[in-house]
Amino acid sequence: MNGRNLNLRGAAFGSLGLVMSLSLAPCGAHAGILRDVMVSVGLAKPPPTAPGATGPETLPRQGFACCDLHYSRDWINDGNYAELPMIAAGTPIEVLSYGSNRAYVKIDGKPMRLGHDYGRDQETLQVWVGKIVVNDDPRPRIITYAPTVQAAIREGKVMMGMTREQAITSIGYPLTSENGSLNDPVWRIWRSSRGEYQLNFGPDGRVKSITGDDSVTQLVTYRPGG
Repeated sequence: MNGRNLNLRGAAFGSLGLVMSLSLAPCGAHAGILRDVMVSVGLAKPPPTAPGATGPETLPRQGFACCDLHYSRDWINDGNYAELPMIAAGTPIEVLSYGSNRAYVKIDGKPMRLGHDYGRDQETLQVWVGKIVVNDDPRPRIITYAPTVQAAIREGKVMMGMTREQAITSIGYPLTSENGSLNDPVWRIWRSSRGEYQLNFGPDGRVKSITGDDSVTQLVTYRPGG
């Protein structure tokens, strides 16, 4: 990947610390991500038909986009570059089959592919697809957020004060190949293959600053009334 240091920072995606911090949040506010993290660290079992469950996954599987996803033609990968066109969080997705490092899906009836390009050493294709295509529609949760946060998610941008869950809903999961844990105080994110920026979280788990080159941060930051 151009412009990146590909030295991997750890294979585990999730941590007990994150599970504990999310469990202290308001009831239901972090249910989707808490479930994903608990499954990933072995503290909970996935639903019987979810990727990663014992035995083969039941296909086709109906679900929803966990977050705003970005695509090039029919390809969506775990880089999820924000410079590309966007599919909104909550869009219906049908998982049809799996291939080599990719899953074949239909999104609003259109054939597309989910490509696992960067995080293969940290998580399986099925685990990654299970994060991207969730069983529960996130839109009822999104409408409980503050109006400014909802507006940022509609634009696929981040803003000061967002929780980790809200940031994921808006920009997708940070790459597991370069972010060891969701509980890390800094996430490295790319708007493009050369457009890196960082989300810096405070002790309260909310975005306290967005750093990087001004030409990138200006494009990814939502400013109410701006």
